[in-house]
Amino acid sequence: MSTPKGIFLELIKPDGQPERQLCQYEALHMCLTDPINTYLRGNRKRGTVSKDRWGTTISFPEDAPGPIPVHTPELTVCPDVTHWKDTVHVPDLSVCSEGWEECRTRSRAAADAEGKLLAGFMGTGIFEQCHFLMGFEDTLTALYEHPDEMHELIETITQYRLDYVRRLIDGLQPDVIFSHDDWGTKNALFMKPDMWRAFFKEPYRRFYGYIRSRGCIAVHHADSYLVPIVDDMAEIGIQVWQGVLPENDIPALQRHLGGKLVLMGGIGAAIDRSDATPEEIRSYTEDTLCACAPGGHFIPSITYGLPGAVYPHIDRYIDETIDAYNARLHLPTFNLPPVPRRSFAPQKARTAAPKVETEAGDILSALAGVLKRGQQKKVLALTEQALSLGIDAQAILSGGLIRGMNQLGEDFSASRAFVPEMLMAARCMAAATALLKPHMVDAHGARQTIGSACIGTVRGDMHDIGKNLVKIMLEGSNIQVYDLGADVPPEEFIHAAREHHCDIIACSALLTTTMQQMRQVVDLAREAGIRDRVCIMVGGAPISQSFCDEIHADLYTPDAASAARAAVDRLTHPAK
Repeated sequence: MSTPKGIFLELIKPDGQPERQLCQYEALHMCLTDPINTYLRGNRKRGTVSKDRWGTTISFPEDAPGPIPVHTPELTVCPDVTHWKDTVHVPDLSVCSEGWEECRTRSRAAADAEGKLLAGFMGTGIFEQCHFLMGFEDTLTALYEHPDEMHELIETITQYRLDYVRRLIDGLQPDVIFSHDDWGTKNALFMKPDMWRAFFKEPYRRFYGYIRSRGCIAVHHADSYLVPIVDDMAEIGIQVWQGVLPENDIPALQRHLGGKLVLMGGIGAAIDRSDATPEEIRSYTEDTLCACAPGGHFIPSITYGLPGAVYPHIDRYIDETIDAYNARLHLPTFNLPPVPRRSFAPQKARTAAPKVETEAGDILSALAGVLKRGQQKKVLALTEQALSLGIDAQAILSGGLIRGMNQLGEDFSASRAFVPEMLMAARCMAAATALLKPHMVDAHGARQTIGSACIGTVRGDMHDIGKNLVKIMLEGSNIQVYDLGADVPPEEFIHAAREHHCDIIACSALLTTTMQQMRQVVDLAREAGIRDRVCIMVGGAPISQSFCDEIHADLYTPDAASAARAAVDRLTHPAK
């Protein structure tokens, strides 16, 4: 029988025919203790908050799969990209010259003894380093608003990564370089494919080209939906895409790629829970194997970017299921799904937006159009023009601004628009609403809205991107939103709902380890006597309709746009 190393090497051949399925990270000995990694991340431990060598504050919750950056106005390293050279200081890797021989000897001996490939690890890729320094939302909007400065910053980070990987290969002499950079959510890229190509494709072509030129295998981690750029990934030299989520439709990708890329993943974090049963884990893994293994060039693994689930018993049952599958490879081949669920064809160019007209009857339509495009000066000009013509402020809001946000939300749900466009439209919305506010008050001076909501990411979870998008869409739908932030205890949701007389409590979670906090919110709402009058919405990567039903919440939606539509429907038709 071939060693795990031999099977891995066979897999990366375009026509490779390995004799069995690898079992997660079975073929890789991950070295996480080389001098550079120790220097950069050595203070990053579970249950702590620390600073990395770039100055970014890092939180690593006890029960999270990995650390996350913390951004506040006081903690953000680069608050203004136009002056990034004043605040961004590249770590000096020349101080990491000692300890290589000992690390190399120890790691190589362990890899050889296990029949594995020695893998050097590089976390925090080029895009991730940008938003670690600047914050996620500011990074994405800066790609539009300050492209020259972003190109400069990205080039500086690229040069740093090239210096890093050169030193790592020289010192460790690995077989594999395992590099991290997430480029999307589970359902969409963070940005338009062409924007990714404009800013990140060539830097990564240089990075992975150098790795390949040194005789190392290039593995890229991204637990994201990356179908629109998968051909680009193969083109720039990536050989293994680790972290492939099931949402990428792996069988369709296998047919499309034809062996150009090994797909490693398929076992999503949805089963990495303390209450996951052996039967559930085995069934999930078996379904993944039956769907993906026959297509070839596939390594079943949990989609995290390092070995090991949060709850150790998960790995045990995953591994047992893979072993059982390998034991019955003599059985007839499983049928693949006959038709891909996603299209790989380039999207058709969209029809140009209509010309902005000055006639009163066309102003609201024009306002919706410029808001969708994030053109704040035009949004403000049209809002002021509409007011000067005597158009009612509520009509401007609903017929222009909210109309534009809803159209953009539909585009976002269909992957025709991306996070940066949402963020820029939200800024336009906020600026225009400020102009309208004096004209939209009742007899008591209060803003006229259709209802109110408090929103937050649950306790133990610092991820707020999804929560922020939902907030944007709710506000764009004329709902008063009280943003509680991240790491919100269940009691705080209830306190805010009572204090502000909220109609909706909206809870977000990215980690499977924190999703049970939502159950506590539901239970506390019942204990507080407000359950009958408040609608509890839940969402986030690990959340599903079945989980929503299980905890007796009211609404689950898969994305921000549908969340806003569901909230509006509930507020305007409470009998539902």
